[in-house]
Amino acid sequence: MIPKLELGNGVFADINDAIEAAAAAQKDYEKNLTIEDRKRIVEAVRKTLIENAQFFSDMEYEETGYGRPEDKIQKNLGNAIIPGVETLPMSVYSADDNGMVYDFYSPFGVIGALTPVTNPSATIAGNGICNLSAGNAVVFNAHPAAKVSTAIALQTVNKAVVAAGDPNNMLTCIAEPTLDTLDVIAKSPLVSLMIGTGGPAMVATLMKSGKKCICAGPGNPPSIVDETCNLAECAPTLIMSHSLENNTLCIGEKEVFVVDAIFDDFIEAMKATGMVRMLTDEEAAKVTATALQPNEKEISGYSPVKKFVGKNANVILEAAGVACEGDPRTAVMIVDNDHPFVQTEQLMPILPVVRCKDFEEAMERAVAAEHGNRHSASIWSEDIKRVTAFGKAVKTTAYVQCAMTMTAVPGSPTIATPTGEGPTGPWTFLRKRRLSQGGGRGYIA
Repeated sequence: MIPKLELGNGVFADINDAIEAAAAAQKDYEKNLTIEDRKRIVEAVRKTLIENAQFFSDMEYEETGYGRPEDKIQKNLGNAIIPGVETLPMSVYSADDNGMVYDFYSPFGVIGALTPVTNPSATIAGNGICNLSAGNAVVFNAHPAAKVSTAIALQTVNKAVVAAGDPNNMLTCIAEPTLDTLDVIAKSPLVSLMIGTGGPAMVATLMKSGKKCICAGPGNPPSIVDETCNLAECAPTLIMSHSLENNTLCIGEKEVFVVDAIFDDFIEAMKATGMVRMLTDEEAAKVTATALQPNEKEISGYSPVKKFVGKNANVILEAAGVACEGDPRTAVMIVDNDHPFVQTEQLMPILPVVRCKDFEEAMERAVAAEHGNRHSASIWSEDIKRVTAFGKAVKTTAYVQCAMTMTAVPGSPTIATPTGEGPTGPWTFLRKRRLSQGGGRGYIA
């Protein structure tokens, strides 16, 4: 049951009050707390997040209907243990006769964050730990469809911070988030940096703020499978990686390109897992017509039908009039390279598999399907030359060999692809500064 949301502990009725409260808390936090204090706070937050992982997952699923509760627990637990204060950088070096140079890092201050409907509590956890470690306060603008889950997760973290003896309102949000409240955050002189996860329109909106932006944009991660891979390892791992949270994770594989020499064996290995529903050509056509819709604004010409985003495979199949027994992790369709499911970031557990005559063709098609997002890709090959060649060609931020794509970004609350920061951590949300001691002061011979 979703708890009733009440104001307080970081949740405000007015967005300007939320921003001002965060700014006041951050000044107190930065002035009065040591690095050891931050470590203590982060550990208290981690403990709270682990204790509430099940609660957050159930609440989030009830409110949004996206994903799988059991996957959400795994995701929330993972974000509870991301790197913290221990990763804060600093360097000291000699400037010859001019003394010592210290490169150190300080907080930006107040950060504005746009949270996605697919990842509300995990985003609070990840961005919360990173910025409490860095010394920043964060004002969140939640997706309206996940506003309660976001707010209650935020309140829970704030309570842990206060219980540790430190300022309230280091994390704040608005009870009723809108595009207008996001605009207020982006334009506020008290906010120094913006974080966002979403599509090109979201990235463009944040970039117009005139502030430094750290943005996670769209992805359509391809995977290549060649004749050197271990199919018994590849098939179940690829299925689980693709279907985690019903494929709503931007980093999850969206399409697979398999070389002809092992194509049939790959399909048999997928079947042998007992986790998939193989679709006939006729069934694949029905699912495509049901789950995707024409959209000339998208590069593929299609976009997912929103009511099927993040839903279980059996829900989508039944809506398409395709019989489905049990609850498979994903539905697999064998299609041509130009099929809409190959070229569209579908965000649902439907896995298109494309037969390719050889590795070179698979690589060419995979690079094209990634659409230059520079987001994520994987390859199942033991041939290091092929691994290297595909990596150089696709140029994605996250790139994985023979593993789940998310293994490339452990502990990262945001994969910043359009703005170039890559996997983020506490170090991402710090301003680099330099102290130079001239005249030989502090010089060590």
